[in-house]
This record gives sequence, C-alpha cells and structure tokens, in this order.
Amino acid sequence: MDDLTRRIVADRTGGRFWAAPPSCTRPVLICAGSGLDRDRTRVLARLLERLVASRPAADLMLVAAGPYGAAARVARRHGIVHLHEPVDPHGLLDSAHEIHEVGQGEIGDLAALRGLPVTRYARPDQGTRIEGRQVARGLIEDWRYHDPYTGRIATFGHILACQALWRRIIDTNRQIGACVGMALWKRGRMAEFFSVPPTHPPFMRSARAAARRCAARGRAIVTWATRMPAGLMTEAGKARVPVWRVEDGFVRSVGLGSGLQVPASIFVDQRGIYYDPSEPSDLEHILATTPFDDRLRARAHALANHLVQRGISKYGRSEAGHLRDWHAQGRRTLLVPGQVSDDLSVLKGGGGIRGNLELLQAVRQYNPDAFIIYRPHPDVTAGHRAGHLSEDAILAYADHVSTGGSITDMMAQVDEIHTLTSLAGFEGLMRQRKVVTYGCPFYAGWGLTTDMGKIPAGRRGRVLALEELVAGALILYPRYIDPLTRIPCEVEVVIERFGDLRVWRPTILMRIRAAQGRMKAMMPS
Repeated sequence: MDDLTRRIVADRTGGRFWAAPPSCTRPVLICAGSGLDRDRTRVLARLLERLVASRPAADLMLVAAGPYGAAARVARRHGIVHLHEPVDPHGLLDSAHEIHEVGQGEIGDLAALRGLPVTRYARPDQGTRIEGRQVARGLIEDWRYHDPYTGRIATFGHILACQALWRRIIDTNRQIGACVGMALWKRGRMAEFFSVPPTHPPFMRSARAAARRCAARGRAIVTWATRMPAGLMTEAGKARVPVWRVEDGFVRSVGLGSGLQVPASIFVDQRGIYYDPSEPSDLEHILATTPFDDRLRARAHALANHLVQRGISKYGRSEAGHLRDWHAQGRRTLLVPGQVSDDLSVLKGGGGIRGNLELLQAVRQYNPDAFIIYRPHPDVTAGHRAGHLSEDAILAYADHVSTGGSITDMMAQVDEIHTLTSLAGFEGLMRQRKVVTYGCPFYAGWGLTTDMGKIPAGRRGRVLALEELVAGALILYPRYIDPLTRIPCEVEVVIERFGDLRVWRPTILMRIRAAQGRMKAMMPS
C-alpha cells in the first residue's frame, strides 16, 4: 500500500491530472467535494466565514466549480481567490499546507496521500481528519478497476502505470506550441499523439508564423523530419525556439505509411533524429547513458521473443511461412534488403554508398563467394517510392531476387544480413542473425554488428546487450497509441492490435493510393 501511495504522489496521477496547471496557489484550500446538495453548499459558505476569521484572506482559496452562490459571495466579500475551472490538483497541492473539504473530493484524497492535514466537514464546526492510509486502503479495497485497452479486470497498480504514462506524455505535449510539416492524411492521428485534453497544438504551414507563435508562448515546434518546411531551422533559430523532429516508429502499423496507413507509433526527438549520425539524437543518448535494470532487460527480452515468434516487423506481421525459392547449394547465404533511394536514412546515414546498386556492389566485393539474395523495399515494390532496380542490374551482383512472403520469415533461412541502414538489420539482430552494416544505422557501433561504415567517434563506445538495444529502441524512445481506443499505450498493446484486422481496414484514400502504386509499378522504368 505504501508503494502505491508513493507512486501516486511521485507520478502526480489521480484526480484530473490532465487539466491545466493552476494560475495561482494558496496555502489553505477550502474545497467542494462531489455530490454537494443545498445544505452542504451552505456548510461550505459558513466554513469559509469561520476560516477567514482566523486566517488572512490572502492565504485562502475557494476551490468550487459550479453555482455555489453563498460561498462565492463570502469569497468576494473578503477578497478570497475563487477557483472555478478544473485544474491539475497536484499543482494546487504543491503549495498547500492544509485542506478543508466539504464532501469527499479528489483534492482531499490526494492531499491525504501526500501527508498533508485534511479535514472533511459535515458541519462548519464539525470536521474529521482524513489520513493517507485510510484513502489508500479505500482505493485498493473499495473499487474495481478495468484495463482501459481490453476492458478486462486490472490491478490498481496497472491503472497507476497507465496514468503515469498518460501524465508524462501530456506534460511533454504542454511544451509544444505548433505542428508543422504534417501531411493532411495523418493530422488526425498526430492530434491524438500530441493531445492536451481537450485540445491539441495547431497545425501550421508557415515556418515564420509557427516560430513567432511558439516564441511568444515559450514552447517548441514539432515537425515531421522529412517534411520540414523551408526556412524552419532559420526562423526557429532567430526566435530561439526548439524544434523537435517526428518520425514513424519501428513497430508502426499493419500497412505502409507510403500507402497512407496512419502510424500507431512515432518518435519525438528533441536532439536530432535517429537516422542522422552527423548529430546526436534522443535514441543515441538513451542507448549511451541509460542504466538498464533487470526488470527493463527482462521486459525487452520478452518483447523481442514475442515479435520474433509472431513474425512482426515495422509494417505488420507474417501470416504464413515464407517458402524458400532459391538454392544456395551450401554457399554462405546473405540477405541484402533494398531501401528507398531518396530516404533520409540513406542520404544521411549511408556514408559513401548512395543507393541499392552501390550497396550490392560493395556486398559482392567483400563476399565474392557468397550466395546473395536481394530483397526490394516494400514501398518501392508497391510503386510509392524511388529505388527500383531492373532485374538485370540486380543479378549482375546478386544471385537471386526475392519479392514474395515476409522478410522476417526469410531471415531464419539466411546466414547473414548485409545492409546500409535498413531496419531489417535491427530485426535480424532480434532473430539472432549476423548483421553487417555498410552505413551508420542506429543499431551500429554498440558491439552487436560488424560495421563496415564510419561510426560517430566518442558517442557510441558503449557495448550493449541485445535486450538493452531493444529496450532503448522499442520501449524508451517511441510513443505508442492504441489504434482502437486512440489513447497512449505501451508497445505491447500495439502488438496485440496487430492481430485485429478491423483496426487496420483500408480507407478510400488508401485504396486509391494502392491503385496508383500498382499503375506506377506496371509502367516501364
């Protein structure tokens, strides 16, 4: 019970923790609890009269939303601050020394859990002290809790963990003043990711207007990293406004982003972005500095096993095993995943290699006797992105081109994965494959890969276990949102939703996009 109490206080959960911070505070709070009738409203007014007789009016605050006429008149007469609107109760309690409450309310309960003196009244001169252990026992024994994602019975501790996650995200979202570079088709989902109930930051097109707005409010701009408006960094620099970059997460959706499937996970990076090794990123900082404890490592180990067993990758899951359609005849078999040629992970992290053909040439140069399988990127195969190679060009360096089935199924049938910066290298590590990198992906330089490319000096000297890499990349770095309930969640919830195809039904826009891609793919290159 003590541990649960400490969690509520430390995580600042319970009550309307999502409400706005109070504009002012006072050491003595006189609060209206829930379910006040006319008689209790009069009690509240008389209590306020009694307290103002023994304490300076400047120390008092009436916290009562609604038509509390008599109490409101007392407050006006004595110059006592009257707080009408809902606010974050923790913000009030940070400066409070004592709480007087008529009827049971969230402020009194949370104050008691903090160890503050709380008195509840049935009459103005008849109050009862409320102790924190009494409140905690009631929360555990008197209530039944349901998991917000599944509806199943849940423990009180699980609910506290959910609220702590929501609180952290809302507090971070309060620092955002505007969103720019967000495509129209994904703005609804971005509004959910950046929500500060009941609203969200505005979407803006002008870099200058966004910088001015955020400078006036002391807030940051969030921008889709690959759609950053021209001049944004210049305008933000002049206004001294932070710019946070957003990108798709590594466990994203069932369906392609290029096919207009909205993401269930994103990264919000305040330092840089994970695929650009020329500057630090939040992911790199997490991997370089986090003291991964046994509990987090165990969770990451279970997560990696679950992803592998269910065949889950960035854009969905494997529904059936991939049938091998090549014959290596005993040669060491290498899988080379293709990438989108104009993708920033290639342009920023590819080093001296600038495309799929150059990657194939390098792999063949270093592995002249190996059996090389080339796998085109799904966005390229679907006709949505650049990077197509003719079969003749591929087979000049590779032995086989694979386009059917899931790439994660293929990984179990090859010896090594050779990649520039593809996420397939990270997914290969989780499947215990040897991974050779020719660029500088986020998972290179931590002692888990054979690195042919240049690794940032001094930033990636730490040796990580696979579980620590997984914890940083899939648990600590991303944000997730449940595509069914549209509320923030952990990665495990999104993984469970991958099996519910109702959540991922294609929209009309997605069908049109798919048809456009098929037509483009059929056109001669």
